[in-house]
Amino acid sequence: MCKALPASVAAGPETPDCAPCGKGAYALIITIGSPAEFAHKGITHVLPASTYIYAGSAYGPGGIGARLRRHFQREKKLHWHIDRLTTAAESVRALAIEHGRECEIIAALGHLPGFRHPALGFGSSDCRTCSSHLLQYCP
Repeated sequence: MCKALPASVAAGPETPDCAPCGKGAYALIITIGSPAEFAHKGITHVLPASTYIYAGSAYGPGGIGARLRRHFQREKKLHWHIDRLTTAAESVRALAIEHGRECEIIAALGHLPGFRHPALGFGSSDCRTCSSHLLQYCP
């Protein structure tokens, strides 16, 4: 995946400080081992055990590093839909791109073989370009 996102820096729960301190975007690589259920726009979705990529932005206070540290936490207030996946995940890793945009991440990965949008509109309620900001990887 790094080849598709050449400007990215890898980070994980054990190395959250590897992420850039500035603002930008990130791709979470989420592995769930059993089906995850969540409601989105009044529809209940069940995602099968698989690997998922979620693209998010971090242009607020604390930048990418702060946002990733939150996503890596197991115990947290469930604020965004992605929180339901990260708290159910077996593992969460990230690729961070300083000055990047979440739509660019989805565009770079979404056309590659094996990627599909499992839940339309997920994570992209403020986006008019992308079908969703969540991709499932099905090799």
